[in-house]
Amino acid sequence: MFSPQGPSLRELAVQALSSVERGYDLLAPKFDHTPFRTPDGLLDATADALRPLGPFDRGLDVCCGTGAGVRVLQPLCRERITGVDFSAGMLAQARDAHPDGEWVRADVRAMPFAEAFDLAVSFGALGHFLPDERPALFAGVHDALRPGGLFAFPIAAPQPITSPLYWALLGFDLSMRVRNALWRPPFVMYYRTCGLPEIRDDLTAAGFTVTTVPLTALGRRADGTPLCRLVLARRTG
Repeated sequence: MFSPQGPSLRELAVQALSSVERGYDLLAPKFDHTPFRTPDGLLDATADALRPLGPFDRGLDVCCGTGAGVRVLQPLCRERITGVDFSAGMLAQARDAHPDGEWVRADVRAMPFAEAFDLAVSFGALGHFLPDERPALFAGVHDALRPGGLFAFPIAAPQPITSPLYWALLGFDLSMRVRNALWRPPFVMYYRTCGLPEIRDDLTAAGFTVTTVPLTALGRRADGTPLCRLVLARRTG
Protein backbone atom coordinates (compact mmCIF):
# COMPACT_ATOMS: atom_id res chain seq x y z
CA MET A 1 0.00 0.00 0.00
CA PHE A 2 1.16 3.60 -0.81
CA SER A 3 4.28 2.33 -2.63
CA PRO A 4 5.87 -1.04 -3.46
CA GLN A 5 8.01 -0.68 -0.32
CA GLY A 6 5.10 0.35 1.92
CA PRO A 7 2.86 -1.80 4.12
CA SER A 8 0.04 -3.91 2.71
CA LEU A 9 -3.57 -3.31 3.68
CA ARG A 10 -3.41 -6.43 5.85
CA GLU A 11 -0.31 -5.15 7.65
CA LEU A 12 -2.03 -1.82 8.32
CA ALA A 13 -5.07 -3.61 9.70
CA VAL A 14 -2.93 -5.65 12.11
CA GLN A 15 -1.15 -2.47 13.18
CA ALA A 16 -4.44 -0.63 13.73
CA LEU A 17 -5.71 -3.43 15.99
CA SER A 18 -2.58 -3.35 18.14
CA SER A 19 -1.55 -0.96 20.90
CA VAL A 20 0.15 2.26 19.82
CA GLU A 21 3.57 0.94 20.82
CA ARG A 22 3.15 -2.49 19.21
CA GLY A 23 1.56 -0.96 16.14
CA TYR A 24 4.54 1.28 15.50
CA ASP A 25 6.96 -1.55 16.19
CA LEU A 26 5.24 -3.51 13.41
CA LEU A 27 5.09 -0.56 11.01
CA ALA A 28 8.62 0.71 11.66
CA PRO A 29 10.51 -1.06 8.82
CA LYS A 30 8.12 0.40 6.24
CA PHE A 31 7.10 3.63 7.98
CA ASP A 32 9.21 5.93 5.83
CA HIS A 33 7.41 4.61 2.74
CA THR A 34 4.00 5.79 3.99
CA PRO A 35 2.30 9.21 4.03
CA PHE A 36 2.56 9.11 7.83
CA ARG A 37 6.19 10.23 7.70
CA THR A 38 6.52 13.98 8.21
CA PRO A 39 6.96 15.56 4.75
CA ASP A 40 10.32 17.13 3.96
CA GLY A 41 8.56 20.37 3.03
CA LEU A 42 7.16 20.71 6.55
CA LEU A 43 10.54 19.88 8.09
CA ASP A 44 12.31 22.44 5.89
CA ALA A 45 9.74 25.16 6.64
CA THR A 46 10.19 24.50 10.36
CA ALA A 47 13.98 24.71 10.07
CA ASP A 48 13.72 27.98 8.15
CA ALA A 49 11.49 29.49 10.84
CA LEU A 50 13.81 28.38 13.66
CA ARG A 51 17.10 29.41 12.01
CA PRO A 52 16.90 33.12 13.04
CA LEU A 53 16.33 32.02 16.65
CA GLY A 54 19.51 29.91 16.84
CA PRO A 55 22.04 28.55 16.82
CA PHE A 56 21.29 26.07 19.56
CA ASP A 57 23.53 23.64 21.42
CA ARG A 58 21.73 20.36 22.21
CA GLY A 59 18.56 19.35 20.39
CA LEU A 60 15.78 16.92 21.33
CA ASP A 61 13.21 15.29 19.04
CA VAL A 62 10.16 14.34 21.11
CA CYS A 63 8.37 11.23 19.74
CA CYS A 64 11.14 10.99 17.17
CA GLY A 65 9.89 7.96 15.26
CA THR A 66 12.37 7.00 12.57
CA GLY A 67 14.33 10.23 13.02
CA ALA A 68 12.87 12.58 10.42
CA GLY A 69 13.35 15.50 12.82
CA VAL A 70 17.12 15.21 12.36
CA ARG A 71 16.56 17.16 9.14
CA VAL A 72 15.53 20.11 11.32
CA LEU A 73 17.87 19.73 14.26
CA GLN A 74 21.13 18.87 12.54
CA PRO A 75 21.75 22.23 10.81
CA LEU A 76 20.57 24.19 13.86
CA CYS A 77 22.34 22.44 16.75
CA ARG A 78 26.06 22.57 17.47
CA GLU A 79 26.12 19.54 19.76
CA ARG A 80 24.65 16.07 19.82
CA ILE A 81 21.04 15.42 18.83
CA THR A 82 18.83 13.14 20.92
CA GLY A 83 15.58 11.43 19.93
CA VAL A 84 13.13 9.90 22.38
CA ASP A 85 10.30 7.48 21.55
CA PHE A 86 8.63 4.48 23.18
CA SER A 87 8.71 2.26 20.09
CA ALA A 88 11.82 0.10 19.97
CA GLY A 89 11.15 -0.62 16.30
CA MET A 90 11.02 3.04 15.32
CA LEU A 91 14.17 3.78 17.33
CA ALA A 92 15.99 0.96 15.56
CA GLN A 93 15.20 2.57 12.22
CA ALA A 94 16.33 5.97 13.51
CA ARG A 95 19.57 4.48 14.83
CA ASP A 96 20.33 2.83 11.50
CA ALA A 97 19.63 6.02 9.55
CA HIS A 98 21.43 8.39 11.94
CA PRO A 99 24.12 6.52 13.91
CA ASP A 100 25.59 9.77 15.23
CA GLY A 101 22.44 10.58 17.18
CA GLU A 102 21.48 9.45 20.65
CA TRP A 103 18.26 7.41 20.62
CA VAL A 104 16.46 6.88 23.92
CA ARG A 105 13.51 4.61 24.58
CA ALA A 106 11.18 6.22 27.10
CA ASP A 107 7.62 7.34 27.69
CA VAL A 108 7.67 11.04 26.82
CA ARG A 109 5.21 11.70 29.64
CA ALA A 110 8.06 10.82 32.02
CA MET A 111 11.27 11.66 30.17
CA PRO A 112 14.63 10.94 31.88
CA PHE A 113 16.10 14.40 31.21
CA ALA A 114 16.63 17.48 33.36
CA GLU A 115 17.65 20.85 31.90
CA ALA A 116 19.67 19.11 29.17
CA PHE A 117 18.49 20.72 25.91
CA ASP A 118 18.23 24.11 24.26
CA LEU A 119 15.76 23.17 21.52
CA ALA A 120 13.05 20.51 21.43
CA VAL A 121 10.89 19.73 18.42
CA SER A 122 8.05 17.33 17.73
CA PHE A 123 6.22 16.36 14.56
CA GLY A 124 2.86 14.66 14.19
CA ALA A 125 2.72 13.29 17.72
CA LEU A 126 0.13 15.32 19.62
CA GLY A 127 -2.78 13.25 18.32
CA HIS A 128 -1.41 10.27 20.24
CA PHE A 129 -2.12 12.00 23.56
CA LEU A 130 -5.55 12.49 25.03
CA PRO A 131 -6.21 16.01 26.31
CA ASP A 132 -5.74 14.97 29.93
CA GLU A 133 -2.32 13.49 29.04
CA ARG A 134 -0.92 16.66 27.46
CA PRO A 135 -0.03 18.37 30.77
CA ALA A 136 2.36 15.51 31.65
CA LEU A 137 3.87 15.62 28.15
CA PHE A 138 4.44 19.37 28.26
CA ALA A 139 5.75 19.25 31.82
CA GLY A 140 8.30 16.64 30.72
CA VAL A 141 9.47 18.77 27.81
CA HIS A 142 9.67 21.80 30.10
CA ASP A 143 11.87 19.92 32.54
CA ALA A 144 14.09 18.61 29.73
CA LEU A 145 14.84 22.14 28.50
CA ARG A 146 17.34 24.51 30.01
CA PRO A 147 15.95 27.87 31.22
CA GLY A 148 15.20 29.88 28.11
CA GLY A 149 15.01 26.73 25.98
CA LEU A 150 12.55 26.47 23.12
CA PHE A 151 9.93 23.83 22.28
CA ALA A 152 8.70 24.07 18.68
CA PHE A 153 6.16 22.10 16.70
CA PRO A 154 3.90 22.79 13.71
CA ILE A 155 0.14 22.81 13.97
CA ALA A 156 -2.27 22.89 11.06
CA ALA A 157 -5.06 25.45 10.79
CA PRO A 158 -8.54 24.08 11.48
CA GLN A 159 -10.39 23.06 8.36
CA PRO A 160 -13.59 24.92 7.43
CA ILE A 161 -16.74 22.84 7.63
CA THR A 162 -17.10 23.10 3.86
CA SER A 163 -13.77 21.34 3.29
CA PRO A 164 -13.76 17.63 2.36
CA LEU A 165 -10.74 17.27 4.67
CA TYR A 166 -12.85 18.49 7.61
CA TRP A 167 -15.23 15.58 7.10
CA ALA A 168 -12.43 13.11 6.42
CA LEU A 169 -10.71 13.97 9.72
CA LEU A 170 -14.01 13.92 11.58
CA GLY A 171 -14.79 10.50 10.11
CA PHE A 172 -11.36 9.19 11.07
CA ASP A 173 -11.68 10.37 14.66
CA LEU A 174 -15.17 8.89 14.98
CA SER A 175 -13.98 5.56 13.60
CA MET A 176 -11.09 5.53 16.09
CA ARG A 177 -13.48 6.21 18.96
CA VAL A 178 -15.68 3.31 17.86
CA ARG A 179 -12.62 1.07 17.49
CA ASN A 180 -11.37 1.97 20.96
CA ALA A 181 -14.80 1.43 22.50
CA LEU A 182 -14.97 -2.09 21.05
CA TRP A 183 -11.37 -3.30 21.02
CA ARG A 184 -8.51 -3.52 23.48
CA PRO A 185 -5.79 -2.42 23.69
CA PRO A 186 -6.72 1.08 22.53
CA PHE A 187 -4.91 2.83 19.69
CA VAL A 188 -4.90 6.53 20.51
CA MET A 189 -4.67 8.69 17.39
CA TYR A 190 -7.04 11.62 16.95
CA TYR A 191 -6.75 14.64 14.67
CA ARG A 192 -9.34 16.89 16.29
CA THR A 193 -8.29 16.86 19.97
CA CYS A 194 -5.38 19.30 19.77
CA GLY A 195 -6.60 22.74 18.77
CA LEU A 196 -4.30 25.72 19.19
CA PRO A 197 -6.26 27.46 22.02
CA GLU A 198 -6.24 24.31 24.17
CA ILE A 199 -2.59 23.60 23.44
CA ARG A 200 -1.64 27.19 24.27
CA ASP A 201 -3.43 26.92 27.62
CA ASP A 202 -1.69 23.63 28.48
CA LEU A 203 1.74 24.99 27.53
CA THR A 204 1.21 28.14 29.57
CA ALA A 205 0.15 26.06 32.58
CA ALA A 206 3.37 24.02 32.18
CA GLY A 207 5.50 27.16 32.45
CA PHE A 208 6.00 28.19 28.83
CA THR A 209 5.58 31.54 27.13
CA VAL A 210 3.81 30.80 23.84
CA THR A 211 3.90 32.53 20.47
CA THR A 212 3.32 31.32 16.92
CA VAL A 213 4.74 32.15 13.51
CA PRO A 214 3.11 31.33 10.16
CA LEU A 215 4.80 28.76 7.96
CA THR A 216 3.93 30.69 4.81
CA ALA A 217 5.98 28.40 2.57
CA LEU A 218 3.28 25.77 3.10
CA GLY A 219 0.56 28.00 1.63
CA ARG A 220 -2.50 29.91 2.76
CA ARG A 221 -6.22 29.27 2.91
CA ALA A 222 -8.68 31.14 0.73
CA ASP A 223 -9.15 33.75 3.48
CA GLY A 224 -5.39 34.46 3.56
CA THR A 225 -4.63 32.72 6.87
CA PRO A 226 -1.70 30.27 6.87
CA LEU A 227 -2.36 26.59 6.42
CA CYS A 228 0.15 25.84 9.17
CA ARG A 229 1.75 27.68 12.08
CA LEU A 230 4.81 26.89 14.14
CA VAL A 231 4.17 26.96 17.88
CA LEU A 232 7.11 28.45 19.80
CA ALA A 233 6.96 27.63 23.51
CA ARG A 234 9.84 29.08 25.48
CA ARG A 235 10.70 27.91 28.97
CA THR A 236 10.77 30.90 31.26
CA GLY A 237 13.33 31.54 33.97
